Amino acid sequence: MMQTSKLLLILVFAAGVSNSCSQSASSPADPYLQKDWAKNALWDDGKAEVITYDAERVVYGKSRSFEYTYVLVKETFNKEYQVKTDAYNRNDLYEVMKINKFCRIPTMKYPYHYLTSVFLKRDNASLVHKLTNTSQEWCGNTAKSFVEDGNNYKYQYMSYWDGQGNGTDKLRKGPWFEDQLSYTLRTLNFEEGITFDILLYPMQISSRANLPEAEIATISITRTNAEDLSHIDPAFVSNPWKVNVSRAEGPDLSFWINGEYPNYLLRMEATDGRKLSMKSLIRDAYWAHE
Repeated sequence: MMQTSKLLLILVFAAGVSNSCSQSASSPADPYLQKDWAKNALWDDGKAEVITYDAERVVYGKSRSFEYTYVLVKETFNKEYQVKTDAYNRNDLYEVMKINKFCRIPTMKYPYHYLTSVFLKRDNASLVHKLTNTSQEWCGNTAKSFVEDGNNYKYQYMSYWDGQGNGTDKLRKGPWFEDQLSYTLRTLNFEEGITFDILLYPMQISSRANLPEAEIATISITRTNAEDLSHIDPAFVSNPWKVNVSRAEGPDLSFWINGEYPNYLLRMEATDGRKLSMKSLIRDAYWAHE
């Protein structure tokens, strides 16, 4: 039964992608998202939203405490290279929202470093346009890249793991990535009791370069209690919501999101031991620093 449901959901996503007449493919989840969320003038002020979280993640069987910084900013890409443009007199420009996530996780012997970049077109919060992840630690470094290419993602990887090495592959476009949830869930049309299903690729923040497999995930929205967020600066907390993401095999996730725009991610917990709790927030042109 589960396999049949998964196949049907895959077909629905595929149909949404192939039937789209615009640059931004549609998704069955789109009715639950605010299409104009990223069009707000806030993102045109030339600054980035920089949020630092107190975080935890299990590494080598032990929960490790560290800081995780999330950077959200609007950028202008060019189609030729699908990166931030240096020239604005081109005719192939388009706007994206970039989410950079950086952390350094200490262990007993050496630290893990992760930098993850997720790009979504400014008018489409459901479909990842480009995703990259790099990891560095004493055992080696790994880099992964997923870039929109027709109805697929072009997947390129460089891994230090045996059986992986360097290679390319393709991945069906349409399912969400777990790594985009910290952004995409902020754009929800928040309403008590909303529940819908998506296909979800697992988190890519690791040194492994396995080809991801999508799994059915159920997203549900409920009001939350202020007590759940008592350790967070009350200046950032107003009419918060709780969004649960559950699935049969991957870890379940809970996100606490502020009810006022720009709907900050306040807290996250996962059943595999990952945790985030907002520590600080600034708007900053961080790239202009000397």
